[in-house]
Amino acid sequence: MDTILLPFSPRFIVLTICAVVTALLLLVGIFDPKVFKIVLIPLIIFGALTLLGIRDLTQKGHAVLRNYPISAHVRFLLEEIRPEMRQYFFESEKDGMPFSRDTRAVVYQRAKMVLDKRPFGTQEDVYREGYEWMHHSVAPKPHADQKFRITIGGPDCTRPYSASVFNISAMSFGALSPNAVRALNAGAKKGGFAHDTGEGGVSPYHREMGGDIIWEVGSGYFGCRNRDGTFNPELFASVAGDDQIKMVELKISQGAKPGHGGVLPAAKVSEEISKIRGVPMGEDCISPAYHRAFSTPLQMMEFVAQMRKLSGGKPAGFKMCIGHPWEFLAICKAMKESGLYPDFIVVDGNEGGTGAAPLEFMDHLGMPMREGVNFVHNALVGIGARDRIKIGASGKIATAFDMARAMAIGADWCNSARGFMFSLGCIQSLSCHTDRCPTGVTSQDPIRNRALYVPDKIDRVYNYHHNTLHALTELLAAAGLEHTKDLRPIHFSQRSSTTDVRTFAQLYPALRPGELLEGTQDRRYRDAWAMARADSFQPAG
Repeated sequence: MDTILLPFSPRFIVLTICAVVTALLLLVGIFDPKVFKIVLIPLIIFGALTLLGIRDLTQKGHAVLRNYPISAHVRFLLEEIRPEMRQYFFESEKDGMPFSRDTRAVVYQRAKMVLDKRPFGTQEDVYREGYEWMHHSVAPKPHADQKFRITIGGPDCTRPYSASVFNISAMSFGALSPNAVRALNAGAKKGGFAHDTGEGGVSPYHREMGGDIIWEVGSGYFGCRNRDGTFNPELFASVAGDDQIKMVELKISQGAKPGHGGVLPAAKVSEEISKIRGVPMGEDCISPAYHRAFSTPLQMMEFVAQMRKLSGGKPAGFKMCIGHPWEFLAICKAMKESGLYPDFIVVDGNEGGTGAAPLEFMDHLGMPMREGVNFVHNALVGIGARDRIKIGASGKIATAFDMARAMAIGADWCNSARGFMFSLGCIQSLSCHTDRCPTGVTSQDPIRNRALYVPDKIDRVYNYHHNTLHALTELLAAAGLEHTKDLRPIHFSQRSSTTDVRTFAQLYPALRPGELLEGTQDRRYRDAWAMARADSFQPAG
């Protein structure tokens, strides 16, 4: 009896109705040809739904479709539009992730040169644990007219670079569309700031607009590799000698997926990408998780020095997300032992973005940016090398407060990737890895990326940079400071409970100059320093 009634159960009733309606319409059309034209369209619709239901019953990939033919497709539809529904109708101004609606809105407003002020008071819960603020002064300074620039290049650098304190973080062509790269680089040229290429190589779209370039070289050595994937010094020198390239950066790891390599399938290696990256067509494009050009801290410092020499004396440095503390301290020991120092270090945090990464890597691997920046800053102070090495910070930086906070705990400048993507029109659809970006920022589909109108976006990139630095100027003036280099941990506080507040100076204790060399008792560094070896990334003992 239960089997007979099964077609009329809630699970199958939609299929049953569609089948019955299809049969009735078919019978009506057969017995009365005059009515057939009227019922043809409904017949096609209900017939198609019936066939879909039969397919659902017989397929083996989705259990929910076998149990709920036709109606289960509503579930998949709702699941498909769930991010958009949440973003547009349910999340508050402060809830959205990775970036809140409020943060995205202020970037859009500054990029479009529309009012970026807020009414009625803060929507932050200023008594929640983790709330942070910057201290103001009763003797504020006049707003500085300068653009906040720093000089990057140590004693071994013959062609130092005067950099803005706010630059475009590493995003490769391939991850970004051609029009996105064009707009970013042209905006950087107009605003006098730098554009990091990402590890995908220097593309024609970077060169086309003439903006300052930081060339990032990853473990795939794209744009400077031999056919077998090893580093090619002569090819590197020929590319790095271009006057448009202002600095060369060795990528050790990326915050969103540290220690994880990548593969671009052979089917996606177009003729254009093959030429730019220097990889053969018809083969997978491998970006290994490790470098083949060096395997020890000492060899790594030699490689950075080689990059500086081959580039004609331009600033050379490296980017990494901090992992095992002793490994970075091993690099510090290698600096002291070899006398070879980078000109800069970019610290990427595990909150940084990427086109695609495994969930476990994105959520739980690597040190967050602020802890990483402060760790690197203290380590360089501890070996007496901080004055010759500049530190960049990268990881979820979009506003002037984000920049000031990072600089207070050790950064000299900040990079932003997703902030500049928002200025291009990115709506945080979280579809970067699908090639279906709705705004054409990350899509390689020419129909989609043509929607990104370059002349308009150039101005928006420039406006976002300009207005964010203006906001930084206002923050510094309110705090009684004149330059970003004046920011210190004492200028910020964090609420650790509803009744307890600590300054950043308490949260991020400083090392004395040379303290690591003298023998520190600070537990954050003491044991890791003892484990660090200049000749190996493996811990001593």
